[in-house]
Amino acid sequence: MEPMDIVAKSKEDASLPKATMTKIIKEMLPPDVRVARDTQDLLIECCVEFINLISSESNEVCNREERRTIAPEHVLKALGVLGFGEYIEEVYASYEQHKMETVQDSIKGAKWSGAAEMTEEQALAEQLLFIYHH
Repeated sequence: MEPMDIVAKSKEDASLPKATMTKIIKEMLPPDVRVARDTQDLLIECCVEFINLISSESNEVCNREERRTIAPEHVLKALGVLGFGEYIEEVYASYEQHKMETVQDSIKGAKWSGAAEMTEEQALAEQLLFIYHH
């Protein structure tokens, strides 16, 4: 197989939603700054490559620990191994925020379905206890 075949296959297999990525790029810049389409495409390709790199190293960490499932801790260790240690704290904080939002969304969903008979605060406290004990 030729190297170009691999590159083309990778581009088809791995991509990110262009509209979402463009929105993120624009949100990170001052409102008076414009970004050329070629530059947006390059930034998106860099993001895909970064995700591939982190995923691959996370898999290596997981394998070294003789695990079958990549866990968030493997991703955090991979960041350190690859020289991105300065981002670990921020990535972990984002992960914790995501977990909290997911818990809150599930509580709201349970309330709508009529399954929850406790207050939102009680349900959140119970779910947090469950998360931290498992």
